[in-house]
Amino acid sequence: MAVSHPATSPHPQSHPIGEHLARRILILDGAMGTMIQGFGLAEADFRNDPRLTDLPRDLKGNNELLCLTRPDVIEKIHADFLDAGADIIETNTFNANAVSQADYGTVHLVREINLAAARLARAAADRQSAATPDRPRFVAGAIGPTNRTASMSPDVNDPGYRAITFDDLVEAYAEQARALIEGGVDLLLCETVFDTLNLKAALYAIDRVQGELGARLPVMISVTITDRSGRTLSGQTVEAFWYSIEHARPLSVGINCALGADDMRPYVEELAGLADCLVSVYPNAGLPNAFGGYDDTPEKMAEVLGDFAQQGWLNMVGGCCGTTPAHIAAIAAAVAPHPPRVPVGRPRTSRFSGLEPLRIEPETNLIMVGERTNITGSPHPRGRLRRRRRHRPPAGRQRRQHDRHQHG
Repeated sequence: MAVSHPATSPHPQSHPIGEHLARRILILDGAMGTMIQGFGLAEADFRNDPRLTDLPRDLKGNNELLCLTRPDVIEKIHADFLDAGADIIETNTFNANAVSQADYGTVHLVREINLAAARLARAAADRQSAATPDRPRFVAGAIGPTNRTASMSPDVNDPGYRAITFDDLVEAYAEQARALIEGGVDLLLCETVFDTLNLKAALYAIDRVQGELGARLPVMISVTITDRSGRTLSGQTVEAFWYSIEHARPLSVGINCALGADDMRPYVEELAGLADCLVSVYPNAGLPNAFGGYDDTPEKMAEVLGDFAQQGWLNMVGGCCGTTPAHIAAIAAAVAPHPPRVPVGRPRTSRFSGLEPLRIEPETNLIMVGERTNITGSPHPRGRLRRRRRHRPPAGRQRRQHDRHQHG
């Protein structure tokens, strides 16, 4: 249940993006990774910095490094998505955190990567805004989930093991958030969330850093439903996930990655009926095919997402894996005729979540709250219970019988 309200997101109307969100559905950009692949870069492109020349590990695939080694590539991708109609572009920082960069031996560059990425996106957005002053563009600092999970063990033979601690995640996220804010982003986007505990570490870190810097940037949250079971990787349903994080009062909550637009439909509809904040959606271009590519055409995605908009489910929409500027242009055209979703009212009921949600409403019957304890299966609680019984004074009739026995 929500028990605190950290100052993570100001009210939308108090931020420059608010008036635009109130008028229309805003467009997010598409897949940075897909676009980078189209440049056919080689290992040398990722080492185009004297500090990286002698690193012993392969760096190709560490796309965030391109903010330092090939900024021209990242600038071009931002410009292409803005030309296609994006209102919000993401920084190239999905894996720009100490946890993920440790795999490449580039932890020492995390702050610099985030600063460079934010400044590249900021410059691109400002150029586009200058050309259309009545339609400013915004920059979202992308914060990925890292490649570790705080709530599950990677070892099936040791379920209690964790590859990372909550505190480690907080420090990694804090370093990234600080650099993104100082680099000039407008929003912070915690995306592709597969483990809610990782997300909570990010939200805690963001709140701490914003307090230290005196910043008040809106925070967007986007979860990944890993398959058609309708659950996150850590096992939560959409409703349980929302109850877990609504206390953070985000600017928006949404769904991205893993699924194509068609398969997202029931989960987007459910979330749109739950959230008292804005809703974002940016699906993959379908499910990966046998060659690792994506088959949904711009027209196909636009048809499905246009229907989402017509149903009144969307405030922000874009694309994830496999989506190109052509996809974004088609999506923008499809949702343009439709007004933005109006958030639902905040329910005045107790809401709890584990893997499943629990709502306590006026018509709810008796709810038993307790802990399951098998006192017959463990010698420790059984022994304590027996000792308590031996030393506990008798009550009621037993006390009177005890007294007569003692004094009769």
